[in-house]
Amino acid sequence: MTRAQAGRDFLVGFFDAIVMMHRVQWMKMMVSLRRVALWAVRGLGVLSAVALLAVAWWWLTLKPLPLPGALTQPLDEDARTTHPIVLAHGMMGFDHMGPLTYWPGIVEALQAHGASVFATRVAAFQSSEVRGEQLLAQVQEIVARTGAVKVNLIGHSQGGHAIRYVAARRPDLVASVTVVATPVTGSEFADWMDDQVRRDTWAASAILALGRGAGRFVNWASGATFVQDVPAALASLDSRGTADFNRRFPAGVPTQPCGQGAAEVQGVRYFSWGGVGTFHHALNLPDYVMSLTGLAFQREAGDGLVGRCASHLGEVIRDDYPLNHFQIVNQLPGLHASEVDPVTLFVAHAQRLRQLGL
Repeated sequence: MTRAQAGRDFLVGFFDAIVMMHRVQWMKMMVSLRRVALWAVRGLGVLSAVALLAVAWWWLTLKPLPLPGALTQPLDEDARTTHPIVLAHGMMGFDHMGPLTYWPGIVEALQAHGASVFATRVAAFQSSEVRGEQLLAQVQEIVARTGAVKVNLIGHSQGGHAIRYVAARRPDLVASVTVVATPVTGSEFADWMDDQVRRDTWAASAILALGRGAGRFVNWASGATFVQDVPAALASLDSRGTADFNRRFPAGVPTQPCGQGAAEVQGVRYFSWGGVGTFHHALNLPDYVMSLTGLAFQREAGDGLVGRCASHLGEVIRDDYPLNHFQIVNQLPGLHASEVDPVTLFVAHAQRLRQLGL
């Protein structure tokens, strides 16, 4: 064998080795991609199974909407208030999505006791001011349509900020403001989320992505076309955002920590109630979520999203009902602590408003 032949054989063998190595690497990569694809398919299968089980669980555990039980206060049976009751939902909320309602059993119970009730709809994710403007337009429409002089506003969670905004802008249209589980002075969980967003963590990316997806879904499922702004919504509920909101709209805000605020401002009565505890019913899936979000609370007990004292506004009816943030508006129907019926709380409050001539 000549030196030239030996050189050619070496080069051929060398290139063959390189080709073989690339083939091996390619095969390994394909095997890895196949494994990833298999895990992805399995993951989607598991998620689909969980979704189906969740739907089955919903229908199997969904009880008939509970009728209000015996009241704990000596109030009249009739809840026919002088002015209509207008309900304002919280973040990620809606009025109806198909057969689902944000206020299960509450509207029906109030109407059964004689009240005129309107469930409003604003953007699921927006600043409190934008949501307040959207609510104000609906209040003006309700007043024009019904001929009512004023309305009684009741807001859950961020909905409490929206109704406070309406009362500040148009006190002539508002008889009373009642906030339910509203972070009047901010939420420790919202502070945690704000910190994640400012540090641009993976948790922040996940929270914002989930929020945007949820906003699009609520728009689609409820037939709405609102512009959604997740960062603006989150910023409205942390300590800094609520402090700024309270500076501009101070009516009913306590001047002392965990105190009560002014019961009446510019002819508008102010009330609040809230709950504590995160896990009250094993079949209520949100209880498990509230148990996780509740870990953010270090300064005071909360309902999973709002602290006990942070919910105070005006006359505090009670701040420690054994109900978490979802249960306090009867989500999901009937799956709450046995000590108190959230539907009854709304009926009792309507009767309270009636006794006050509101």
